[in-house]
Amino acid sequence: MSRQVEAGDGLTVALISDVFFDAEPGVRLRARLAEARAAGAELAVLPEIPLNPWSPATTDTRDDDAEEPGGHRHQLLAAASREVGIGVVGGAIVRDPGDGHRRNTALVFDARGKLLATYAKLHLPEEPGFWETSHYVPGTRPPERIDAFGMPVGVQICSDVNRPEGCHLLGALGAEAILAPRATEQDLYERWRVVFRANAMTSSAYVLSVNRPRPEAGVPLGGPSIAVAPDGTVLLETSDPIAIVRLERAAIAKARTDYPGYLPIRADLYAEAWGAIARQED
Repeated sequence: MSRQVEAGDGLTVALISDVFFDAEPGVRLRARLAEARAAGAELAVLPEIPLNPWSPATTDTRDDDAEEPGGHRHQLLAAASREVGIGVVGGAIVRDPGDGHRRNTALVFDARGKLLATYAKLHLPEEPGFWETSHYVPGTRPPERIDAFGMPVGVQICSDVNRPEGCHLLGALGAEAILAPRATEQDLYERWRVVFRANAMTSSAYVLSVNRPRPEAGVPLGGPSIAVAPDGTVLLETSDPIAIVRLERAAIAKARTDYPGYLPIRADLYAEAWGAIARQED
């Protein structure tokens, strides 16, 4: 286990690089969460769709890869967070009961197992090993600030961080940590590392990401968990199954008064420009 813990006003987070879809996923999940809780973590972040095999390895879809809202993966995550007493960012492929559309959805639970927020992945790859548009459709809501853990946070999922508007929006909303479950290839990690550092610096927020741990179905998944401070410093970078990092609110306050944090957001100006682009696309 890797550990980076400091004193102060903030939040202690566990990045758990493991997936749970074997015969007894709940047993192993609870064990991992208990290990993280024993190390002082208040919130655990799991990889992208952690209770599924890596479904987008092929274009073949299976009905049991998805579930209705509140389905069995949701219930397993809720029960584990409640029994261990730790907040959890997990996820599932959730089927909309109205239109039947499936979405790759982050599920955020508090330490009592209560669902606090959901967020559906917005930017979907479609290429070998990542045939995601064959399995689910993009989300339709921007990321939102979540006030629940004594430190406001937000969620992005994997390739969402490669469109930095989401991270910038969360920073502007006051989120102090951006949590990014992912499923990426080991050989591409250095590219992702650059993006995580840039998003942290330009959002004046911590950026934390945890990856699926190993290759699956011929897809070379793997690569470190990472935690980046709002000044771009890499606090933690490890392939250990559990990594613990302490986030300090004082670092956020400093980043937002230093350059580039104090620069104006100019939301109206950019909204007008993006609106014009949207109208051109219609």
